[in-house]
Amino acid sequence: MYLLESAFIAIRSFFEAGGDVLWAILAVTTLMWTLIIERFWFFRWVLPGLERRAIEEWDQREDTTSWFARRIRDQLISEVSLESHRYILMIKTLMAILPLLGLLGTVTGMILVFDVMAFAGTGNARLMAGGVSAATIPTMSGLVAALSGLYLATYLERRAGKEVQRFEEMLVHH
Repeated sequence: MYLLESAFIAIRSFFEAGGDVLWAILAVTTLMWTLIIERFWFFRWVLPGLERRAIEEWDQREDTTSWFARRIRDQLISEVSLESHRYILMIKTLMAILPLLGLLGTVTGMILVFDVMAFAGTGNARLMAGGVSAATIPTMSGLVAALSGLYLATYLERRAGKEVQRFEEMLVHH
């Protein structure tokens, strides 16, 4: 119980020291990771069923060589491609927003430092330290959160391309 309580106090102190921008960074990071997990779920559980249904639809066709049949095949491939690439741009966008939110935290923290300097002068380092931590913690948090999704966003984008290419080859050979 003590360990849980001390962890909660440490997290609360971190958020108090970092300022309100940390809550926005937490929300964006949570959304980004939710979408990343959803994509892994999609590739593992949803995509095989989608491909199976598309292949069954293709196999039920009598004509697979005419111009019209090739357009149907292109449509099936396009649908799989669209579903495979869904949310990847959103993940990359959220990843790009996180450092900007960190920068916003830096600016708001520096405003606190300048307010302290205007009120108490430059001689009170203890008062200025609160603003400095509110300026640096969000910057670090935004960068760490963005970097946490960088590898997986690239991996998911490549995987989507490979899955579409694999499905296209499967459909052509059917």
